[in-house]
Amino acid sequence: MAEESGRPNSTVYVGGLDTTLVTVATLSEAFIPFGEISDITLPKPTAPSSTELHRGFGYVEFEEAADAQEAINNMDQSEIYGRVIKVSMAKPDRKETGEPGLGSTTAIWEQEGYLAQYTTAANEDRAAVEQSRADKPEDPMQGLEGLDVAGPKRE
Repeated sequence: MAEESGRPNSTVYVGGLDTTLVTVATLSEAFIPFGEISDITLPKPTAPSSTELHRGFGYVEFEEAADAQEAINNMDQSEIYGRVIKVSMAKPDRKETGEPGLGSTTAIWEQEGYLAQYTTAANEDRAAVEQSRADKPEDPMQGLEGLDVAGPKRE
């Protein structure tokens, strides 16, 4: 993709593709009018026994970022083999950027600083709850033994 080749913003994402009809040659023919194409990728399905040639989306990398933008402006919401396609700027892979976030492969509690930030707050909360329990009597009826049914006894 764009980060690997050193040409940021020159790769477009193409989604909504027919998995059995659309090939690299099809995408090449559809996107060549917008500029010189340096690479086309159609990710393969995860199941090896699948009859699909790809996963229904692909990436087209142009030589120039302006060509990629032109392709987005002209091809988004167009049709290939009767299916409306989505064309947008490709986002860098999070594994390459190292950014944690939604869809991250690292659990949030394993991310740097999470435990340091939230462990102290949890300990403070726990201490406050224990202090409030110590301040209150355990039984709300405690200390009422000397009261009469109708009220306090006269002395």
